[in-house]
Amino acid sequence: MSRRIALGSRIASGLALVLLAASTAASAQPTTPTATEAARALEGSRWRAIELAGKPTPAQDPAREAHLEFQSDGRVSGSDGCNTVTGTYRLEGERISFGRMAASLMACPNSTGTEAPFRDALRNATRMKIAGDRLELFDASGARLAVFATGPPPLGTLSGGFAGTSWQLVQFQSMDDTVRKPDDRAKYTIEFAGEGKLTARIDCNRGIGTWKSSGPNQIEFGPLALTRAQCPPGSLHDQIVRQWPFIRSYVMKNGHLFLALAMDGGIYEFEPIGKAKPKEKK
Repeated sequence: MSRRIALGSRIASGLALVLLAASTAASAQPTTPTATEAARALEGSRWRAIELAGKPTPAQDPAREAHLEFQSDGRVSGSDGCNTVTGTYRLEGERISFGRMAASLMACPNSTGTEAPFRDALRNATRMKIAGDRLELFDASGARLAVFATGPPPLGTLSGGFAGTSWQLVQFQSMDDTVRKPDDRAKYTIEFAGEGKLTARIDCNRGIGTWKSSGPNQIEFGPLALTRAQCPPGSLHDQIVRQWPFIRSYVMKNGHLFLALAMDGGIYEFEPIGKAKPKEKK
């Protein structure tokens, strides 16, 4: 009888060890991050390109460096090292895809050659990997397209540096690359004041409104109280008034202010009026 009890005890102990080993092995298996976890890792983060198409990026001016900034609403903005870019991204675990990116059309005589590989990386990326302060993008074959590192926020924020500055419209670029320019830049202006207030001129009408910035490169405008004159045919008035509530982000580049619409709606480019320029935050 005692031998049976001892044998049963050894069997039970052995079974417990097997179950413990199986449980330990299961817990040691790597888990695939959920879309929510991956999104949280990107939300509000800024990444500067340090490798593109297998080559280290050349030394870049911090004000113009190739970088990406991810926002919480599935939007992404940044620069390819020459022109500002804005668009959308989608995450499913480690799988990532970028929507069509809208970009400004500035000439860059001192280009470092990052533009083409940067845009190719976004166009062909299907998977990402985040390890510490590095973000890597891969294509469907597993080839590494780009490597990014976490970087400091962009110079200057609307929360303090823009108060007292004035801007006039240079052009509007739509998602299909159509460009509309005002007949007179001085007819389309924005003047930022303190305490989140602004004044604006939109062709034949003038008005007052509000603005706020809830994070790096984010901006929203409140409703405009405008005069009600009838502007002439060809005016950008109706378009701007219609799109005004949908401006969601901004980028400062080469002293110009770029305001991007939600859902890849397009980009408004403004230049400073006079000598007043936003103060850069160090």
